[in-house]
Amino acid sequence: MRLLHSPLTVLCTVAVGLGAIANAAADEAPTAAQSADVGPARMETMTILGNPNQIDRIGGSAQYLSHDELDTFRYSDVMRVLRAVPGVYLQDEEGFGLRPNIGIRGSGLDRSSRIALLEDGVLIAPAPYSAPAAYYFPTQRRMSAMEVLKGPSSIRVGSRTTGGAVNMLSTPIPTGQSMLVDAGYGQDDYRELHAYYGGSTEHLGWLFETVQQDSDGFKDIDGPVGGDTGFDINDYVAKFRVSTAANARFFQSLEFKYGYTEQDANETYLGLTDEDFDRDPKRRYAGSQRDEFESEHKQYQFNHLLTPASRAWDLSTAAYYNDFNRNWYKLGHVGGVGISSLLGDPDTYAEELGWVRGEDSPDDALTLRNNNRDYFSKGIQSMFSTDASLLGADWRFTLGGRYHEDEEDRFQDEDGYRMDSGRMVQTSDGAPGSQTNRVSDAEVFSMFTEIEMSAGNWIVTPGMRWETIDLRRRDFSTDDPDRSEGPTRTRENTTDILIPGVGAVYSFNSRFELLGGVSKGFNPPAPGSSADEEESVNWEFGGRFRQPSWSAEMIGFYSDYDNLVGTCTESTGGGCDIGDQFDGGEATVYGVETSVGARATGVFGSGIDVPVRLAYTWTPEAQFDSGFESDFEPWGDVEDGDDIPYIPQHQAQLAIGLAANRWQVDVVANYVDKTRTVAGSGSIPGDESTDEYLIFDLAARYSFTDRFSAFTRVDNIFDETYIVARRPSGARPGKPQSAMLGFRYSF
Repeated sequence: MRLLHSPLTVLCTVAVGLGAIANAAADEAPTAAQSADVGPARMETMTILGNPNQIDRIGGSAQYLSHDELDTFRYSDVMRVLRAVPGVYLQDEEGFGLRPNIGIRGSGLDRSSRIALLEDGVLIAPAPYSAPAAYYFPTQRRMSAMEVLKGPSSIRVGSRTTGGAVNMLSTPIPTGQSMLVDAGYGQDDYRELHAYYGGSTEHLGWLFETVQQDSDGFKDIDGPVGGDTGFDINDYVAKFRVSTAANARFFQSLEFKYGYTEQDANETYLGLTDEDFDRDPKRRYAGSQRDEFESEHKQYQFNHLLTPASRAWDLSTAAYYNDFNRNWYKLGHVGGVGISSLLGDPDTYAEELGWVRGEDSPDDALTLRNNNRDYFSKGIQSMFSTDASLLGADWRFTLGGRYHEDEEDRFQDEDGYRMDSGRMVQTSDGAPGSQTNRVSDAEVFSMFTEIEMSAGNWIVTPGMRWETIDLRRRDFSTDDPDRSEGPTRTRENTTDILIPGVGAVYSFNSRFELLGGVSKGFNPPAPGSSADEEESVNWEFGGRFRQPSWSAEMIGFYSDYDNLVGTCTESTGGGCDIGDQFDGGEATVYGVETSVGARATGVFGSGIDVPVRLAYTWTPEAQFDSGFESDFEPWGDVEDGDDIPYIPQHQAQLAIGLAANRWQVDVVANYVDKTRTVAGSGSIPGDESTDEYLIFDLAARYSFTDRFSAFTRVDNIFDETYIVARRPSGARPGKPQSAMLGFRYSF
């Protein structure tokens, strides 16, 4: 049986798949220069891939989701969007994607902290080095495109190269005067408005944009208090650009972006016992009636582009500052027992569970924590690229650097409550900073270089990134709220890391090419961490096929960890000191990513097109290669050969549509295999597993005129019920059936 899941099997699978693709690709063999325009182009300063039409030249696997692809379903949940990308792993939590959990190629996915998150080419996590957990995430509805980078292609982005990067591209300033109003209403009193107005002249450009979203939520809180379980998001963006004439001797463009986002969500970490989930998956215990997440995010970004009329080189620079504060006031302990332990063993903690359900309790039986944290990140980054023809080859040289600082300030306290006839009554008020009083910060300087060499049928792209990371954690006394006495303990750690990689593309003809690459995987440690750095060697090999009516891609990946690191967070269930890191030792993850896209035109003898898209990820092995003991709840005591949790063996998406001149209907099916929620081997215990599920979404739209259209969407058409996660604490349901109807006016 072991042989069936060996790397050799994966390699053979890729080889067979590529052989089938290659048989369809018989054609004359052009040179790489003939198959793609290698001339320099004015770069979009906010993209990583540059021109998405030349993605096949990338020395590593990468995916680009265009505006049209995002617009098909108009999802506000980024995790539903990313189901279309193979090799991306997702763990739902509350059904709306407010704080998504995204991983790439088995990197781990807690709060998307194991990958690099960017908006318009700039790191966007609250504190990307000192506290990368994505409690802020850009509003999906104002994104015009997305880039997903894996393998060697992610080296230019940042140090989290174990998995890769997701870059979200916001609405660009329109080339001409343009306006959009997109409004919708749906179940659970869901309301959404996306609107913008902008335009450009020869030298000036501007954009004003907003997204407004709110919902009452689909869960019901026990007891007389009740209340909604939804959220409210207000998002505003303004952009201004000034530029020289397009034919100036040196073209320059300076763009400024300001963004403001506030969110109020009645969300909780408290899930359900399996027994209660089976009775009513939409139930929320009375003990979560006070739970609330509040946040405010501000972003400032300048982008500058300089390139000569000859376009022989270009220099792009971005300066940024992000400020984020949030407070998640939520239930943490009941009778001194953590909620994860309570729901994991309801028989032992039957009395405490009764209090959570609404039975009368003593004073201070329920403790809620003010998880109050302030963050900032700031920096400047620049990239220079130039082209040359030397030694019979075409070259593109790229050199970049970034200076970055970020900080997380935790100032937290706890309040006590008693349950009184289903109502929570406050019985104690914790002093500010009396639970956690600490500051973590990071200072990072990095440089990267990349050389693309194109000769004959080959494109080879070696790259290298160097980072020096200075991390510090200062702990202050919980009796010193103004921090006048200075830190009680300071821990510092410095990391100097060199991250090399190389990717190669070989074009057999204008339709078929092979690609391969190897790169160093790395994740920086946390401030003050005593754990070793996370390092791996990542390999990939596959092929792409392109022709006007359809395309296909199959890539095998293999990640060989020298040390896999876990980080203790409340969102993984707690049970350890928050922020502590654990060495997982050697580990192995490998699998195959497959994507196919096609569009049949004029079917049924009419003007109807049929677009079809498939994304499939097979991960036969994601396991620890050594045994150890840890207090990290998702791992626990690990034995050699245990599976890494939350990595499904199979996941797939199949989308099919019917598109005519004025209307379009699309259906997408998402399948996810059951996953292990705690490290282990053999058959998965029922209380340590998510559910296998297959759900269908439907979207339709009709254009009355070129400017006015109506649309509808139904998520989870058949109202499937399934456990999507068991963390942070207890069983959590996937989003039930929900429908919305809306209209769009634009010019």
